[in-house]
Amino acid sequence: MAARTRRSSTASVRRSLPLMAAILLGTLLVMAEGPAAPPTTGPGIDTDVTSAPPPQPTFPIRGAFYYPWFPEAWNQSGTSPFTDHHPSLGFYDSTDDAVRDAHLRALSYAKFDAGIYSWWGQGSKEDARLPGMLARTKATHSPVKWAIYYEREGNGPDPTVAQLASDLDYIRSRYTVNPAYLRVGGKPVILVYADPADGCGMVDRWHLANDPARDFYVVLKVFGGYQTCTGQPQSWHQYAPAIRADRQPSFSYSVSPEFDLTGPEPRRLPRDLTSFRDAVRQMVSSGEPWQLVTTFNEWGENSATESADEWSSPSGFGQYLDALRNDGR
Repeated sequence: MAARTRRSSTASVRRSLPLMAAILLGTLLVMAEGPAAPPTTGPGIDTDVTSAPPPQPTFPIRGAFYYPWFPEAWNQSGTSPFTDHHPSLGFYDSTDDAVRDAHLRALSYAKFDAGIYSWWGQGSKEDARLPGMLARTKATHSPVKWAIYYEREGNGPDPTVAQLASDLDYIRSRYTVNPAYLRVGGKPVILVYADPADGCGMVDRWHLANDPARDFYVVLKVFGGYQTCTGQPQSWHQYAPAIRADRQPSFSYSVSPEFDLTGPEPRRLPRDLTSFRDAVRQMVSSGEPWQLVTTFNEWGENSATESADEWSSPSGFGQYLDALRNDGR
């Protein structure tokens, strides 16, 4: 029995010699070629190839003015809901991730490069809601980018240079590091609202606040004589939803579907799909670097292009976003 065991053991060694040689040869080849590549499939392996953030857009950039102030804004001036229309998503809550995701899909469908996010200062409800939108933009791999619309300049006392600098530092540290934040030429973008009384003094305040350490790409709202100001921002835009189309040569082109402040005031711009399509065609053909739509969802002024029961369409995104997707055709 012992001899049989030894014979069997000797035979096993002889049989294993070719296998051992193959293993040794394989090891030498691996050492020569370097470490093996990691597996690309299997349990625990992330196969998502879209994890890298979508790239920043280039000019022309199509942007939509976006309002995150619902459900509060459905109730204003003793009227609820404070709109003449019926949004397809219902009278929604801006903090609902399902609403955020639906808006991202709608913006992307209409070929918007950016949402211009109404922002009312540090600690405002709009400020508190921006991280959620940036997070959903990243989570859904949406190509849409976001830029703040600085409302305080056009609402209330003019902010001082120190206040502007504080807000720019806050925005830069809290938001612009996010890959979903809009940049032009590497600079984070901020658009600025203004009131009719603003002039070159506003330009000077922004120039002083936006020093090289902050280095934002600033897009101010136009006012009479803006071209004559000594200091000039990076660009200019118009926010005038009561006008179907507005062109600021070399800077921007803006279009609007309607303007009718909810309540007794007369309608200033009637909703007209044919006229809107024509305006979109002109905007696209203009080639202006900023091509802006007022608005995506300002329902109180009834200037929304977001889908509503009144202009629903088979696409599910509504006739006005259809018009934008088709460049007015």
